[in-house]
Amino acid sequence: KGLYGCTEMLVDAYLQLWRGGVLKRCVYPDLGLQKLLDDGEIDEAVTANTLRRLLDSGHISAQLSRQDVDFLVASGVFRAGLQWQGGEIHGAGVERLNADLSEPANFEAVCAHCLGERLANPTLIHGGFFLGPQSFYQALRDLSEADRDLICMTGVNQINQLYGNEPLRQQQRQHARFINTALKATLMGSIASDGLESGQVLSGVGGQYNFVSQAQALHGARSVLCVRATRGAGNELESNIVWHYGHTTIPRHLRDVVISEYGIADLRGKTDENVVASLIEIADSRFQPQLRQAAIDGGKLSPDYQIPKYAQNNFPAAIRDHLKPYKTKKLFPSFPFGTDFTDEEIVLGRALRGLNKRSRRQIAMLACRNAGRLLNPPDAATPYLKRMGLDHPQGFKEWAMARAVMLALYHDGL
Repeated sequence: KGLYGCTEMLVDAYLQLWRGGVLKRCVYPDLGLQKLLDDGEIDEAVTANTLRRLLDSGHISAQLSRQDVDFLVASGVFRAGLQWQGGEIHGAGVERLNADLSEPANFEAVCAHCLGERLANPTLIHGGFFLGPQSFYQALRDLSEADRDLICMTGVNQINQLYGNEPLRQQQRQHARFINTALKATLMGSIASDGLESGQVLSGVGGQYNFVSQAQALHGARSVLCVRATRGAGNELESNIVWHYGHTTIPRHLRDVVISEYGIADLRGKTDENVVASLIEIADSRFQPQLRQAAIDGGKLSPDYQIPKYAQNNFPAAIRDHLKPYKTKKLFPSFPFGTDFTDEEIVLGRALRGLNKRSRRQIAMLACRNAGRLLNPPDAATPYLKRMGLDHPQGFKEWAMARAVMLALYHDGL
C-alpha cells in the first residue's frame, strides 16, 4: 500500500521517496471514507460500489439529504455542481433524479448520471514547513498542480498531536513509525535530545516528545530514536550510550526502539535487564565493558551476562570495512538528495572535520610527513584554498591557516 508522510519539517528526501514509489498511500479528510479505503472495501476510483459501501456502512442515508449530497460532491463521489432540492438531485447537466436510493431504479440512475471519477482531496504528505537546497524548492515549483495538491501544509499542532480529531488521525496514521534523532541514551532507556546534563541547551525539543507519545497511543505504532554511538575523538571520545545521564527529554517509561550505527535495540515491553543488555549490544565496543560493569553494580544486570560475539566488534573500522565496496561503487554520496554546496565545499567540510578529530600529536606527525608539500602546495590544492580566500595569504596568520587547510586536505587523501 505504500506510506503516507506526516512530518513537522518537509525535506527533499520526501520527494525522493515519492518518486521512488514508497510514498503512495493517500489519506482523506473523512473518517468513513478512510475506514472503507483502509479495509479494502473501496478504492480511490469511484464506482457504483463506492456509493453502495457508503450506504451499507450508514455513512449516508438511503433517502439522501442535502447534507448527504453535499458530502458526496465534496468527496468526489458525485460530480461537481450537483445539488439536492426537495428530495431530488439536479444540476451539472443532470435532469432531476429521485434521491431515494432504496429503490434499485433510482440507485442505477444516480450511478449512471451522478458519479465522479476519483475521490477528492487526497493528501500524500502533511507538512508543517519545508526546508532544503535550492534544487528542492525548484522541484516543488515544478510539480503539477495536481501533484502539489497532494502536499498539505498545515499547522504543526495537527501533525504533532492526535488531539482535536483523534478518530480520523488514528485511522490515517496506521502502523505509524515516528523517526527522530537524539544525543544520549541511558541503559534504562531514557533519552536526552535537546540539552546536556550541564544545563547547556542545544536545541528545542520540537515535536519529538509528541511523536514518541503518539507511538505509545496509536495501535501498532512505534517510535524510533537514532543515536550515534560516540562523539568526539582521541582523549575526548565518549559514549553516547551511558549508564546514567542528568538530563532527560524522553523518559524511560516511553522507551521503544533505539538505533545506533551498530544495530537496533527493541526496548518496548522489555524488562530492565533486557533493556540494559540490548543497549550495551549497540554501544561502541570500546565502552561496553564499563557499561556492563556499571549496570551490574547498579543491580540491573546479572554478573553472568556476557556480551555476545556478534556485538563485540562494534568499532568504526568494522563499519568502514563493511561499507567500503559500496562506497567504491559511489552508492553513498555525501548528500544523496542534493545540496547547495559545491564540490570544493563538500571536500573542505569533510577534510576539516576529519582533521578536527585528530589529537595534537597526530596532527604534528601528519605535518612532519607532509612538510615538503606544505611549503610548496600542489596545483590540486588551489581551488580549495581559493574557496577559503587563502590562495594569496596576507601575513603569517593567513599563511598558517592556508597550511592548516592543506594539512586537512592531505589527511583526507588529496
